[in-house]
Amino acid sequence: MSLELTISEAIKTAMRAKDRVALDSLRAVKSQILLLKTEALGAEVSSEQEIAILQRMIKQRKDSYEQFTAQGRNDLAEVEDAQMKVIEKFLPAQLSPEELEVEIKQIISETGAESIKDLGKVMGLASKNLAGKSDGKSISEMAKKLLS
Repeated sequence: MSLELTISEAIKTAMRAKDRVALDSLRAVKSQILLLKTEALGAEVSSEQEIAILQRMIKQRKDSYEQFTAQGRNDLAEVEDAQMKVIEKFLPAQLSPEELEVEIKQIISETGAESIKDLGKVMGLASKNLAGKSDGKSISEMAKKLLS
């Protein structure tokens, strides 16, 4: 089942449960998917694009959460955190730091990277292979740590 259909079903469930936070989050996701379909002139949205949408939305909410927390607006920060948790349910299982380290070590050996100068090669392959399994910031931090 595509993400769009899964989200539509989840919206119906959230409506029945009168879960306002989930409903707002899910409607935002569906809106982004429909926007992408419109830009692609009705073409189907690939699973990679769907994952990218979800990751982007989670990143936006993390950034907002951090800003609201820094400004002492815990009421708004809680809403962002709740929405983030709803959206994360639709992402594939995320790699643990240990699993991420193993994956990146393998990518480093595949590319023959030896120093931080080879970070671009590692990041290119890692971003492609680990899409949806880990966010870019975590991948980058781990790659820098291992190449240093």
